[in-house]
Amino acid sequence: MSYGKISVVGIGPGNFLDMTPRAKNAIESAEIIAGYKTYLNLIENFLSEKKVVATGMMQEIERAKISVEEAQKGFNVAVISSGDAGVYGMAGLVIEIILNLPEEIQPKFEVVAGISAVNSSAAILGAPLMHDFAVISLSDLMTDWEIIKNRVKCVAEGDFVIALYNPKSKRRTENILEVQKILLEYKNKNTPVGIVTNAGRVGEKKIISTLENFTNEEINMFSLVLVGNSQTFVKNNFMITPRGYEKAHELFA
Repeated sequence: MSYGKISVVGIGPGNFLDMTPRAKNAIESAEIIAGYKTYLNLIENFLSEKKVVATGMMQEIERAKISVEEAQKGFNVAVISSGDAGVYGMAGLVIEIILNLPEEIQPKFEVVAGISAVNSSAAILGAPLMHDFAVISLSDLMTDWEIIKNRVKCVAEGDFVIALYNPKSKRRTENILEVQKILLEYKNKNTPVGIVTNAGRVGEKKIISTLENFTNEEINMFSLVLVGNSQTFVKNNFMITPRGYEKAHELFA
């Protein structure tokens, strides 16, 4: 029996210009497109004459299993994630399901990288990721909140630039305040903090605040919060984290 192929595709922020040619080709060559309804709406122009498997939030396992089953029937399937499929996306789940199957019935698969929210948001803010950084999701649906807080503490103590995914929802209104409190134990209250909402999409919004005041701004599940390190500064409404080229040039002068 001939099996199909699964492409786990990162579509980037959702703007066509931010989608890689490889991602576009994977979607166009697929016979079946699977994804979260909200993300499928971002690529609706690609969906004509395709079979669409659309599910809601918290139905990722069901979506992945259906996709694998369709590939086993011989279809080419594109499972889409916004941003990068390997960053809080569907790549890990789909691969795990496939690799847990007997080898003789495993469909082929590939992961197609996309522009992650941390990359697109950083570009909008300027150049805040020029040095070491950490990415942490504040969603406690699948990770214990105490573990998340400890991770925030560790990267704050290490003076990393910190990107916070899923910073605040209608249910999780206090978590971001707890994180702010932890960060203030290790970072200066005037540390620059950038907030980008709907990066690369309609309604894109950029705000630059400080660690002391950023929680007063509008933050939601479509926002990414980016906290600078001790060297990050703001100029002309852009965040910049120096890479250290000046010191390197002094060494070799």
